[in-house]
Amino acid sequence: MKLIIAIVQNKDASKLQNEFVKNNIPETKLSTTGGFLRSGNTTYMIGIKDERVSEVLDIIKNISRTREQYMTPPVNLDGGVSDASYPVKVQVGGATVMVLPMDSFYQF
Repeated sequence: MKLIIAIVQNKDASKLQNEFVKNNIPETKLSTTGGFLRSGNTTYMIGIKDERVSEVLDIIKNISRTREQYMTPPVNLDGGVSDASYPVKVQVGGATVMVLPMDSFYQF
């Protein structure tokens, strides 16, 4: 058994969860925040048999897309004027996935 921890952008979470249900992949969904933009994410924890890991990874890869968005960098707190106060284009989205060995798995 493996434990898959997948962190995806909230924009992809609903579609990803629908695919998990459609493919009979049990998951636990957590709301999380973090990353460069401090944006909302969804973290899925999935306990899955070894032979289905590549199937789960393919689903995550196909659903979780990267996209570009504009963000305004934080204000310079020393009072100086900075060119960085204009919006810049950054790449967001995609997925961060960790696959860990699982010694035991119980459902009560």
